[in-house]
Amino acid sequence: MSLIKKPLKTRPVCKVTFTLPIEASTDAKKVMLVGDFNEWSQISHPLKCKSDGLFSITVDLPTDQRYQFRYLIDGTRWLNDDAADGYVPTPFGNDSNSIVRT
Repeated sequence: MSLIKKPLKTRPVCKVTFTLPIEASTDAKKVMLVGDFNEWSQISHPLKCKSDGLFSITVDLPTDQRYQFRYLIDGTRWLNDDAADGYVPTPFGNDSNSIVRT
C-alpha cells in the first residue's frame, strides 16, 4: 500500500493519494476509503480500479491534521495501510486504525 502526499502552495490543503496494491485486493469488486475525514462513511470515497489492477483515490485534506482511516473491501473486510504514518487502537475490539498526517 502507499500514501503519496502533495501539499499545495496555494491553499492549506494536502492532496493525499491512497493506493491499495493488487495482492491486498485480489478478487475485490469494490474498495472504499473510510475515515474520520468523511465521518466513517462506507459509501462516500470509492477507490477506482485502474487498468493495472491497483485501486486508488486522491483526497484533498486540510494540512497540519491527523486523520484515522481504513480500507473496506467488498463491504466485509477491513484493512489497514502498511504505509500509514502510525496506528491507533479503535474503540471496537482489538483492531487499530491507520493514521495519515498532512
